[in-house]
Amino acid sequence: MATSITPTQELASFIANLQYDAIPPAIRERVKDIILDAIASAIAGTHGDEVKQIRTLATALGASQEASVFGGGKLSLAGATLLNGYLVTAVTVCDVHRPTLYHTTPQVIAPALAVAEHDCASGRALLTAITAGLETSVRVANGTNYSAFRARGWHSPGVVGPFGGAAAIGKLRSFNADTQLMAFGLAGSQSAGTFAHWGTPTIKFHQCRGALSGLMAGLLAETGFLASKEILAHKDGGIYNAYSDGGKPELVTGGLGTQWQLEQISLRLWPAASSVQSVITALLALAEKHNLKPADISEVRVGLSKGVYDMHGTLGWNDKFKALLSMPYITAIVLHDRACWLDQFEPARIADRTVDAFARERVKVAIAPGIEGTAALVEIVTKSGITHADRRLVAKGDAADPLSRAEIIGKLRTAAKGVIHEAAVERIIRLVGDLENLPSARDLLDAVRAA
Repeated sequence: MATSITPTQELASFIANLQYDAIPPAIRERVKDIILDAIASAIAGTHGDEVKQIRTLATALGASQEASVFGGGKLSLAGATLLNGYLVTAVTVCDVHRPTLYHTTPQVIAPALAVAEHDCASGRALLTAITAGLETSVRVANGTNYSAFRARGWHSPGVVGPFGGAAAIGKLRSFNADTQLMAFGLAGSQSAGTFAHWGTPTIKFHQCRGALSGLMAGLLAETGFLASKEILAHKDGGIYNAYSDGGKPELVTGGLGTQWQLEQISLRLWPAASSVQSVITALLALAEKHNLKPADISEVRVGLSKGVYDMHGTLGWNDKFKALLSMPYITAIVLHDRACWLDQFEPARIADRTVDAFARERVKVAIAPGIEGTAALVEIVTKSGITHADRRLVAKGDAADPLSRAEIIGKLRTAAKGVIHEAAVERIIRLVGDLENLPSARDLLDAVRAA
């Protein structure tokens, strides 16, 4: 009696057989946007407070210097993957798949770049590999049945991330379906990370550890190491049964090759929690439209869903990490500066008494009836008694309101100031824009290393 193909097997077969020409041109361009955004996020991440500690760990993972680090230097494959994965997420400005609160690029792009540089892979091979990793990531994340998965306390990047990295490595190393299947099994054996760490940098460590896990899964599978053939839906310890309620494995394979789930990846224009980007969008729109100044404002009411309120509504802002997540502080600083970049989260700004008082006395954050997910209702009441309101369903950069290539390039140029030479920045833009014709990925890595 024939055995039916499992979800993990079907996904492994699809990734193993995926060819560049089978990727629609619009999807290739979208992946280029995501790559550029990840590079911008990583360069901005060089300013992260915990980067020095992660660099120390990354340096200890190997003595070789074969893979480039964003902003300068080289480390081992493992070290560069770990550090670059952290840099992408370090200042909370990387991508997010909102339905599963999953940041895809740290786990996919960091190991892909390291192996592509090591192997002198072509730009076309790199583009195909990153496409495979991103698509795998989102599909595996969708299969978790996120509400049940989240109710058990799991954090998507650490659980799902290794699968994306393993898919990217498999494409770069030309795995057949059986080897890719083993890579997925090894990826799932390293799945971990919970929301118990919310409010600490360890919540971001899940991303870089997931990147390293994906790298190890791919490299170990390449040696012929055996793993489960059904890590996703196995009744006894498959990810979806152990970490959720059985999940929705049909979402992993439905429409493979015709419905590209990576299109649902959202990008962030501002370094702040992904769940509060709608609020920032609304605040900047209101401030610009009505020329609102803090001195003219008597109260700001921010209405959030319960899930977002529980995470961000009452969080303090005594340090940079918490300030990037704190709804009261973000509201106050955006209205004072009409900007939201790293300067707004430096110690001097956080300690500003005027901003602090505004956040404590005039910003009122609450759960709002009818507001769901990451939508927001912002109402600004002026001292003259006028109320200006903005009900924002999606943030700028959301999959439903995506950033343009020009906006992503603007983000990259802003992030690169003082970190990467201007000539190197323009080279990065050109190389990613024409990635499919790049003879060697090393040219791109030379540019991102140009401190």
